[in-house]
Amino acid sequence: MSMEETDECGCTGDPKRAQDDPAYRRALWIVIILNIGFGLFEIVGGFIADSQALKADALDFLGDGSITLVGLFALGWTAVVRSRVALIQGMFLALLGIGVIGFAILRAIDPGVPEAGIMGALGFLALGINVVSAFVLSRFREGDANVQAVWLFSRNDAIANVAVICAAALVAWTGKSWPDIAVAGVIAMIFIHSAYQILQNALVELQDHKTSADNPA
Repeated sequence: MSMEETDECGCTGDPKRAQDDPAYRRALWIVIILNIGFGLFEIVGGFIADSQALKADALDFLGDGSITLVGLFALGWTAVVRSRVALIQGMFLALLGIGVIGFAILRAIDPGVPEAGIMGALGFLALGINVVSAFVLSRFREGDANVQAVWLFSRNDAIANVAVICAAALVAWTGKSWPDIAVAGVIAMIFIHSAYQILQNALVELQDHKTSADNPA
């Protein structure tokens, strides 16, 4: 696709169009409502099912919804501030991953078999929510670090949901808790990897802003 085609549709390729496009703001509101609403629903299901993977996924939904809300407000801020917001988003995602690892370790110490049926049902529902969110955001994924962070959150959630569904099947098959623990660990690794990507992009942008300020045209 040429730059002219991209400019006409206001989609990908031009970072400034994504952050200025009213359609992007509407997309963010859709994602915020879906994430926070389902996150509250899933956290209850996680405790009922006694599933670490579901609890971790629910916290991810709630965290993503909150961070996406911050990202929405950040659209009206300067480019430097948006890059700093992306830096905070990356740090939050890294902390979330570390927290999930901690929960998984606790479950390994005191194992209990989760309810596979509830895990699977909520996993499929969560996947549907995240597929919708990722689709809504997909045409804006080439924006600045803040825009990319929001897109990565939804994409990674969809991947994590597939892992939760697989864990539910393995729990039902084996009658053991290790698939639940393993998937919680995988989700944590996805978080940490994405945090690295977001932090790297944000730091590059901040360096570019500093270079531009030091060497004005």
